[in-house]
Amino acid sequence: MLSRVADSLYWMSRNIERAENNARVLGVQLIQMLEASSEETLARHDWETVLEICGSNTQFNELYPNMSTNHLIEYLAFSENNANSILNCIRYARENARTTRDIIPNDLFEVWNNLYLDTQEMNIREGSLRDVKTFLERVKVASLTSQGIVDSMMTRGVPYRFFNIAKWLERAEKTARILNILNDRSAADLNKADGTNYYYWRSALQLVNGYEEYLKKYPPRMNEKDVLTFMISDYAFPRSIQYCMDHIRESIISLEGGKVSHYSWRIYAALDSLIDEFDEHKIRSLKENGISAFLDDFQNRCNDISQIFSETYYLVDPAGVP
Repeated sequence: MLSRVADSLYWMSRNIERAENNARVLGVQLIQMLEASSEETLARHDWETVLEICGSNTQFNELYPNMSTNHLIEYLAFSENNANSILNCIRYARENARTTRDIIPNDLFEVWNNLYLDTQEMNIREGSLRDVKTFLERVKVASLTSQGIVDSMMTRGVPYRFFNIAKWLERAEKTARILNILNDRSAADLNKADGTNYYYWRSALQLVNGYEEYLKKYPPRMNEKDVLTFMISDYAFPRSIQYCMDHIRESIISLEGGKVSHYSWRIYAALDSLIDEFDEHKIRSLKENGISAFLDDFQNRCNDISQIFSETYYLVDPAGVP
């Protein structure tokens, strides 16, 4: 497979996953805005956290000097200036799908082409949270449909492996980023002794769609060590970093025929080194002031694995932008 084709497959998959992740994060924030509760004040000020997870505070402040909810939604969902906006992710996914139509199932291209064309005629009224929520739901359904098409229609060859490796890499990085940012928020909150940190860890679980599964495993308690263990080292939860990295390693083994060669040893070494950090006892033994440093290092190493994978397989486009 040509490196440019592999590059297009890789970034198509990453942008599909990114669109879904960012749609979920924005959707959770919109729901929190609409809920009247004792956490209303926190929910109102959580936009900065959402910006850190899905975009850039610096860029947003440059584009929109006067912050408002409409400006935040515009930037995160629809702005052409934000490379990670949901609308841009849809455009990148569609363009990369178009250039690989002879490799992927036609149904996969049709899902993103149809969604892209619909967005060109989309007219979301300013201030209409209902319309925004409908758009976010469509994005999530498109992503989930794509995963079903890939799993049910693609042969288990090189294109299938590349598509899935990209998905797991994007998912692992997002989980690490969510944990890192919300842990920093929790540590900095002077009110956490009054139970505020419960809010942050519950939010972390909601942002990866893991709240219900977590409660099945840890009923009825919630504390940061349990949440960290679940989101980092749970071998069965599809959005835990452990789960993602295990699947990345399995896919690379399949790509390489079970061998370690002169060009692939770095990716094996990086994965094995990171997986060693998944030990549950190690996570639970972390002191409060050591969690932030652990998560900072963890996120950086997740990012490093993405870079090493791109270098190993000669993927040239650093952003996936056509």
